[in-house]
Amino acid sequence: MNANGEILSMHQYPSPNPHVRLDEVTYWSQGLRVKGLLARPKVQGQYEALLYLRGGLQSIGMVRPARIAQFAMHGFIVFAPYYRGNRGGEGKDEFGGQDRYDAVFGVEVLKQFTPVKKVNLFGFSRGGLMALWTAILRDDVKSVVTWAGVSDATATYWDRIDMRRGLKRIVGGTPNKVPENYESRTPLYNIENVQSPVLIIHGAEDQHVNIEHAYQLERYLKDKGKQVETWYSSRLKHHYPPNLNRETVKKINDWMKQQ
Repeated sequence: MNANGEILSMHQYPSPNPHVRLDEVTYWSQGLRVKGLLARPKVQGQYEALLYLRGGLQSIGMVRPARIAQFAMHGFIVFAPYYRGNRGGEGKDEFGGQDRYDAVFGVEVLKQFTPVKKVNLFGFSRGGLMALWTAILRDDVKSVVTWAGVSDATATYWDRIDMRRGLKRIVGGTPNKVPENYESRTPLYNIENVQSPVLIIHGAEDQHVNIEHAYQLERYLKDKGKQVETWYSSRLKHHYPPNLNRETVKKINDWMKQQ
């Protein structure tokens, strides 16, 4: 039996940053060959581990080499799963269904490159869903950051008219027809299992992921007595302007290191 998170192959990938090495990794997840991108600072040293969980669906929101290299430059070894069914990986994208295990076992990939016992999780947009599930299903998580993150799969269906056709196909129907399929993808109902501090970042003008996802997650975490911090911004949208984006990434990295 092949072990989940076992690396099957890896090959160097063109890096946009001369100080960061990138490798595309193929690994086992529930018997499927799944792929992701690994970023490592070229200078030898002791680095923290970061599982970067991308947003989007299928090819939309795919892992960007420059983005994970940016995190690596702040002193992290970063692994970013593409999720099953993407970039030649087996299986199909399930928007937080069984593909959550591609994130869960991505931690095992990371641990093969760093001696740390606990890893940090970062999720953007749909990646927020994946980060929360990973924190629920693992006990070796140091911190969780969800930026413009989805926390409620049902709300995503109603909020995003442009995604409804894709979600119906992936999830098996509408929330009216198969409510249990959306509820089983929503981590809020298992939030008591999150043991690490959570940072929620969201712009109030976000038209892709409504800020209600952040408010709801904050309420659920506080109700369970969890450690949560929020950085809400009144005039910002889903994607922050470049300068503010860089500034926020630096603050995120500092926050993770302090946990």
